[in-house]
Amino acid sequence: MTWVARALEMDESRGLMKAVVDAETEEILGVTVLGIEGGEVMSVLQMAMMGHLRYSVLQAAVFAHPTLAESINNLFLHFDDEN
Repeated sequence: MTWVARALEMDESRGLMKAVVDAETEEILGVTVLGIEGGEVMSVLQMAMMGHLRYSVLQAAVFAHPTLAESINNLFLHFDDEN
């Protein structure tokens, strides 16, 4: 959560975000969000999972600023580096 601008603005940067993605299909298999308003971020990610979106779609998406949802870009920022 130390990379989440909105959490830093609110002085609530404790926590973490973690995602599991299928390497072949790039589908998001699971996500954990522990931190301020984590349930709100989880709802966005749950909708993406229900729609079978690839992580790269969210990685490139434009989210409103300043919101916690824009942290989804950060969550998937370095996934390409690890493949």
